[in-house]
Amino acid sequence: MGKYIVKRILYILVVFLILSLMIFLIYNMLPVDKAMEKAREEAQNPANRNNPNFNIDERYAFWQEKLGLNGNKFERYLRWLGVYPYVDGTFNGLLQGNLGESFKYARPVSEVLVEPMKNTIFINIFATILALGITIPLGIFCAVKRGSKRDLAVQVGTVIGYSLPTFIIAIVFIWLFSVTLEWFPVSGMATAGSLDWSPAKQFWDKMYHLCLPLMVMTFCSLGGMTRYVRASMTEALSMDCIRTARAKGLREKTVVYSHAWKNALIPIVTLVIGWFLGIFSGSLMIENIFSLNGVGKVYFDALQNNDNDIVLALQMFYIFISLAGNLLIDIAYGFVDPRVRVNK
Repeated sequence: MGKYIVKRILYILVVFLILSLMIFLIYNMLPVDKAMEKAREEAQNPANRNNPNFNIDERYAFWQEKLGLNGNKFERYLRWLGVYPYVDGTFNGLLQGNLGESFKYARPVSEVLVEPMKNTIFINIFATILALGITIPLGIFCAVKRGSKRDLAVQVGTVIGYSLPTFIIAIVFIWLFSVTLEWFPVSGMATAGSLDWSPAKQFWDKMYHLCLPLMVMTFCSLGGMTRYVRASMTEALSMDCIRTARAKGLREKTVVYSHAWKNALIPIVTLVIGWFLGIFSGSLMIENIFSLNGVGKVYFDALQNNDNDIVLALQMFYIFISLAGNLLIDIAYGFVDPRVRVNK
């Protein structure tokens, strides 16, 4: 297992480098030149307009060197990674913790992403736990009661929930709980003037504003996850070993939760780990509909404003999470099922 993990980590590094190069080249083909924008900002400064010694071409060359935009694209890529020096001989890239500077916010990308990342993780952890807490028991129940009226009712509901787009469900929930019943606010994460409140009151106010988005996120995930768990449990319950366990006179709960559930866990592990890794990726649609300060909304705004440093940082983060998730899933298989072992 140790050799396998080492090989997979090396594989992840190779794939990460290839994908990072591709994405870097794609975004560098966009007609965005930060060095020229910096030079033009200086040219518009009243102090420089009447200065005969001011030369925009010289300032452009200065900003290219300062921002690491000089040289060919491969040199710029290596400089962005942090393995190729700037003109002054320093290294200042991803490996050194420099994610770039946001054009819109005029701040380092790492500072811009701190608060949205906290909000995204906070929101998605709650939604994921709620969804798994509902779908796993519901999927097991539907598999055990397969063909009953309650199973058919759940299947109809999950198909409807799975088929409807997220924004349609969000609009319906807003109309029902915000407009008609007036239980929750339509958008936002805090009440105006709440900064003067106590920390405990601010927390509950935040949870109050997040109730509706969490309900929408949980409802949207119920359809696919429930059907996935039901299908895995149905297949496990039809295995010969389950028939043998029942023939031996074991209690139904023991058969379902001790024998069938262990066999159904292998495909479900992929689902569970995938959902928990998804807490970092943000909910693009939900965060934009409800005006939540999360990674999804920041990513969408960065795409609209050609804020490429934020986009590149998030893309690299998503790629790393996906590759690491595949490794975690492979390792988890070995713990869930004794039949799955990697010895070579």
